[in-house]
Amino acid sequence: MSCRQCQGLDSLFDKETAARELKDYQKNGPKKSTRLLIEAIKTQGVEGLTLLDIGGGVGAIQHELLASGASRAIHVDASSAYLEAARREAERRGYTNRVSYYHGNFVELAQQIEPVDIVTLDRVICCYPDMPALVGLSASRAGRLYGLVYPRETWWMKLGCKLVNFGSGLMRQPYRFFVHPTDAVEALIQQHGLKRSFYRQTWLWQLAIYTR
Repeated sequence: MSCRQCQGLDSLFDKETAARELKDYQKNGPKKSTRLLIEAIKTQGVEGLTLLDIGGGVGAIQHELLASGASRAIHVDASSAYLEAARREAERRGYTNRVSYYHGNFVELAQQIEPVDIVTLDRVICCYPDMPALVGLSASRAGRLYGLVYPRETWWMKLGCKLVNFGSGLMRQPYRFFVHPTDAVEALIQQHGLKRSFYRQTWLWQLAIYTR
């Protein structure tokens, strides 16, 4: 991967982190914001639909939607450890042959990724510096639904962003956290012919689903 941020993600989200998150998912299910996004997508109907899960981590979204009737999933992640953890869970559930895995920077891989019915980015926009490229390329591949979880544009999230990045700098870690402007994210998605059909906030995150 040529992207230093993605190299940082691969290093930060290592085997230990992936194993811990997979164990937590197996025991407790998806985290709150992820669970809310999954539930909102499922109300739209997922039977027979295809999914592109960008930055899918241990695969919570793909596992839950495949279990609910989605036909196939594509998982793109900068963390090789997350991909391996997601693959192990898919094997445990018996649908490895229904998921394709890509390791790398989605923006660099986008031309290799076929359009799908559903695209999800769960806490991914905050991990990428070039928001227009990430959102534009991912939105263009959503045939029916586009779902995302990303930081609220609040003072406490902006403060947290500065603290995280200060700590990363001290540790000489290339990873950086971003709070991209909500209006800019919204405008770009709408430019790709998608309209918001669901919106909800938690203390830290905002969740939205767009339909075509």
